[in-house]
Amino acid sequence: MGRIKSLLVKKAAKQLLNTDVVFSEKFEKNKKILGNNTMPSKPLRNKIAGYISRLEKMKRIQKPVKKIEIDPIQE
Repeated sequence: MGRIKSLLVKKAAKQLLNTDVVFSEKFEKNKKILGNNTMPSKPLRNKIAGYISRLEKMKRIQKPVKKIEIDPIQE
């Protein structure tokens, strides 16, 4: 099981996701997007980048799947 993220990390990540910036599922890319200057500390930046990656992965998983129809077996 993973660690529980603080409310600060969750709020910051959700605010950043609501901006026009496009994030990905990759932690390294999100870390570069956040950059060194936007966050007050390196550990906080890494936690936010990781949480954003997790949220992006959850978005991909929760997309609806096309409905598949299966014909009944005829005997």
